[in-house]
Amino acid sequence: MAVEIYRADLTLMEHTFFASREVGIYYETEPVIGNYALAYALGLCAAPYYWDGPPRYKQDLGPLNSQGLYVTPGTLEPESLRYTLSQFNAQTDSYFFRFDQNAIGTDPAKKARAANFPQSGKIRMLGQSSRAFFFLIIEQGDTPRLPSYIRLGKFNSKARLVWEKLTLRSAEPVERDNQRLEFLLNAADLPPEAVSGLRSFSMYNLHPAPLLNHCHLSGNFWQCGAHTGRDVYMPVGMRFGVDTLA
Repeated sequence: MAVEIYRADLTLMEHTFFASREVGIYYETEPVIGNYALAYALGLCAAPYYWDGPPRYKQDLGPLNSQGLYVTPGTLEPESLRYTLSQFNAQTDSYFFRFDQNAIGTDPAKKARAANFPQSGKIRMLGQSSRAFFFLIIEQGDTPRLPSYIRLGKFNSKARLVWEKLTLRSAEPVERDNQRLEFLLNAADLPPEAVSGLRSFSMYNLHPAPLLNHCHLSGNFWQCGAHTGRDVYMPVGMRFGVDTLA
């Protein structure tokens, strides 16, 4: 089967929160949508309903590499980007409570156990109607179901998707020098030859892997036509780099 590449235009139907950065009691969402989160949201992989162990990126995303499936991070469109600021208070409203160490106690006779979650603070979310786009690359096998709606973020916020199948200009990759890319890349997912071809970039230093923006990259690309009228150049060989994550 020939490589298939789809562009997805995503519109947030509700405010959407990812805990990208925590500064004291301020919890901030960066203007990106991680591709690992998108892989789960699209149904390309699934995590157990209940899990209290470490992150399962290798177990869940690793099989997608052998299936020839890859999704890029979501790039927010600056002209549509909105934020909303909200304050939360999860403290008890019981008749009696006291502040114990990193917890709020409600029993006068017992000391509360430490709780490793925020009980009050402010959060910055991606605002409703913000728009983003990402790409789905299929190198083998059947095309997976392309949903029209997905759920994203800590609050399972609704987002709408519109899909476009891109036209490959050639059945073989083309070589480009210092190609500027206007969409995000996951640094852990780039093949070694692409990493060596990086000329310049800006970076969102996020967990579990940095996201690169405004990349100038030399190497092999899939050249695709799109409705925007400008060809899209997609680096060849990207895969979920979960084997390299600590």
